[in-house]
Amino acid sequence: MKYPTRLSDAVHILAFIALYPDCDLTSNKLAESIQTNPAYVRQLMSALRKGGLLVSVKGHPRPALARDPEKITLLDAYRAVEGNKPLLHQDIHTNPACGVGVNIQLVLRDFYLDIQKTAEQRMQEITLKDVLEQYHMKLEGMLLQGL
Repeated sequence: MKYPTRLSDAVHILAFIALYPDCDLTSNKLAESIQTNPAYVRQLMSALRKGGLLVSVKGHPRPALARDPEKITLLDAYRAVEGNKPLLHQDIHTNPACGVGVNIQLVLRDFYLDIQKTAEQRMQEITLKDVLEQYHMKLEGMLLQGL
């Protein structure tokens, strides 16, 4: 089973752009970093543009953040690439004639809604600036260890 990576890939793109603002960043270059194909990167960049997080001009390899990193949250990025999709998904194909099959989904729905609300609140608190600061801390740690 493949897990969705659109959010992490979108944040990867935003972070790369923030880290290298004066470099030519083609979809090929970004795709190489993410280890995916350029069409997927262009699709994510389009969603980030529509979400108001990225500015770019077609044919010019100099995308830029539309806002300062401290004003871009993980929730902003999530909404840009996933819309209002929930983080967790129920199995809607359980047997409706089975008491467990029906009722367990009703119970899970309540818990999943609570988890969604909590996750969104936390995602609203984490900014791209936080991600970049943590990135630099990890990088420094690796350099100190000689990796």
